[in-house]
Amino acid sequence: MPINPSCPPRLLATALALTAGLNVASADVRSDVLGHAPALKEIVFAVRKNNPSDGHWYANFSYYGPNENRATYLPGGRLCKLNVVSGQVTNLIDDPLGGIRDPVLNADASRILFAWRKGSDPHYHLHECRLDGSDMHQLTDGPWDDFEPSQLPDGGIVFVSSRCKRWVNCWLTQVATLHRCNADGSNIELISANLEQENTPWPLPDGRILYQRWEYIDRSQVHYHHLWSANPDGTNQMIYFGNQAPGIVMIDAKPIPDSDQIVSIFSPGHGQMEHAGQVVTLNPRLGPDDPAAVHVISASADFRDPWPLSTEAFIVARGAEILAMDSKGGTSPLFTLPESERQAGFWVHEPRPVLPRSLGKVIARHTDSAQATGKLILYNILEGRNMQGIKPGEIRKLLVIESLPKPINYTGGMDPLTYGGSFTLERVAGTVPVEPDGSAFLELPARRSFFFIALDEKDMAVKRMQSFLTVQPGELTSCIGCHEQRTRTTLPPLHPTALDHPPSQITPVPGVPEVFDFPRDIQPILDSACVACHDYDKTTRGGPYAGKLILTGDHGPMFSHSYFMLTIAGLFSDGRNQATSNHAPRTHGSSASRLLKLIDGSHYGATVTPHQATMLRLWIDAAATYPGTYAALGTGMIGGYEENNQVGTDVDWPSTRAAAQVVDSRCLACHSDKGAPRLPRNLSDERGTSFWQPRIPDRSLVTSRHLVFNLSRPQKSMILLAPLARSAGGYQLCHKPDNTEAVFADTSDPGYQALLAMVTAGKDRLETITRFDMPNFKPRPAYLREMKRYGVLPADLAPDAAVNAYQTDQRYWESLWHHPAK
Repeated sequence: MPINPSCPPRLLATALALTAGLNVASADVRSDVLGHAPALKEIVFAVRKNNPSDGHWYANFSYYGPNENRATYLPGGRLCKLNVVSGQVTNLIDDPLGGIRDPVLNADASRILFAWRKGSDPHYHLHECRLDGSDMHQLTDGPWDDFEPSQLPDGGIVFVSSRCKRWVNCWLTQVATLHRCNADGSNIELISANLEQENTPWPLPDGRILYQRWEYIDRSQVHYHHLWSANPDGTNQMIYFGNQAPGIVMIDAKPIPDSDQIVSIFSPGHGQMEHAGQVVTLNPRLGPDDPAAVHVISASADFRDPWPLSTEAFIVARGAEILAMDSKGGTSPLFTLPESERQAGFWVHEPRPVLPRSLGKVIARHTDSAQATGKLILYNILEGRNMQGIKPGEIRKLLVIESLPKPINYTGGMDPLTYGGSFTLERVAGTVPVEPDGSAFLELPARRSFFFIALDEKDMAVKRMQSFLTVQPGELTSCIGCHEQRTRTTLPPLHPTALDHPPSQITPVPGVPEVFDFPRDIQPILDSACVACHDYDKTTRGGPYAGKLILTGDHGPMFSHSYFMLTIAGLFSDGRNQATSNHAPRTHGSSASRLLKLIDGSHYGATVTPHQATMLRLWIDAAATYPGTYAALGTGMIGGYEENNQVGTDVDWPSTRAAAQVVDSRCLACHSDKGAPRLPRNLSDERGTSFWQPRIPDRSLVTSRHLVFNLSRPQKSMILLAPLARSAGGYQLCHKPDNTEAVFADTSDPGYQALLAMVTAGKDRLETITRFDMPNFKPRPAYLREMKRYGVLPADLAPDAAVNAYQTDQRYWESLWHHPAK
């Protein structure tokens, strides 16, 4: 995924301004820091290689989606113990092919809990040993990665794991989310439903878990990865700090002894490799959004794994060093790897002082695994941020949407799910009522990712949640309102009327699919209501096609023409993949979508049935995606993307080379960067437009490759119709330099024939590779590989067996649901 610096991280910028002149080394730093822990004699740490070819902060376990033989990690790892006084290092484990990570000591500092990828084993598992390396026990196993463990006050272990069976929405690697287990590794439970990474869980003194949560439900994929808290059973998940501060990965946070502060790493932008960033302290008493809560200790952003000895003294890692750091950012080395290891790319990681510590309070369980659901009380939907202008009683329902995990991924963008929009398929679960006093009481399936859209009396979107919530089995939780203020107290109703009845069950919307598929569900509506005018052959209202808007289902190199045109014309408003959030009411979703205003009869008599209007509305409010299956990922595209690079291009086809010469010689006199929008020279030519952040609306997109090439009816390609004379069936929009004749007088022109040959070759290619809405479509082998690994498809499924992608996706999602214990 490309790291996007377009939105300056406001909080980090504020913090940096406060750190000028800091980080000056002091000769007394070592003695000053160690003086805060006079009993400190040893430090346990890990040594491993890093993968410099992938700088993502989370890409340090698993293999890459397209190729299971390509790993994100490199071989070589050690678990070590440093004698702080003598400088002697003892290797507790030395595995030249394996990997060691995340050591942590138990409360009395007698045992080490850590993750070990043994030898050529591709997976990390939790292990435990004595401080001298003896009495080694493996706690977890299986075809999953378990790492970043921490001991809980009740004796259990919280860790992150790929057992959640999902992949990063915008990258080629797997996701790990919060899990817990008993001290011996038994009774493993998933306690989060996040679609994205969660990292570095750590107990707070009050018994909650502090952790990093990455999310982009309706928001930018690269801006929101902040500190959250939850009870050890997964209940009471809530923002801890930074959710209104885009552009920082807040990670590796721990409470500072004898204070109410925490220390954390703020990794700038979308995060740096292995969590590197600035060392900061936070004062949570100032609330979750106040930049004044941040005190930046290190001006430079190359530190990792901070361990607080006090508010004045820390131990940190940087590259191949373990350092003592004081509260002004001064550093002094405690240990440095030998030169040979530094040259080989080894770093030190997770230095942990061998000191006893308190694990905090024990929080009693609030879950019941025998239940399939949890309950949510909403006191008053009008209470919250940016709710101006909404009147009491205006919101009648909540539309309940489920964000659906990805079983595999290949790209760095959202293709082909959307053009510049959502990375995620979303399920329309149904609606629940909101009472006249603004309250709601509802029951939700446990351990799934849901968000809400507030609907008015016409079922139009008023406000979007732009985050997600999870209820645990048997959990009863509540919220004050919609985007409630975390630093403002309010008196909820003494008796919200929603509590006068049992919790509302989600009512499905009748006659609509749970997961929308544009060609299957939306294109037929456009065919019946719009294509009579918005087709290539129509010449209504003074133009070759109505309003210069094509709404046919013809295939382009990646999308259908109608899907692409609806997007770039701004006919629906989804508000997704933006660096800002919590927008004003009715600015996104169905209420802000012009498409729904054009089918009420006022636009040249165009109308749809009430059911069709419902379909269009829900499609918009549920991500407005193109395919309705994740099996479409990485398939059916000419010039698609893999690891942010274009693949499957046509640039070397003989027909493409000939056609490119025609574009250069016959078109560029007008279609240049200084004149009309430049034309693509081939089916894969993006003309420099960012795929994952296109400029919408942008007039140059009307000559995008996604529109000018018709791979269903090549003769209807705009690149052929625009320069062709009207007498020959063209539009004659393009003329020769003297502006008197069409570029192509008839279809026998060699230039016309060369362009037609390229588009026809694209049609033939598409019919060979197939798209999700075409006969004989086959998902990629890696999709089938993962579905077999998850137990969704039979392990012995024949390579040429027919697979219903929609049913397979559904079985995959159902396999992740919580099933009550019997």
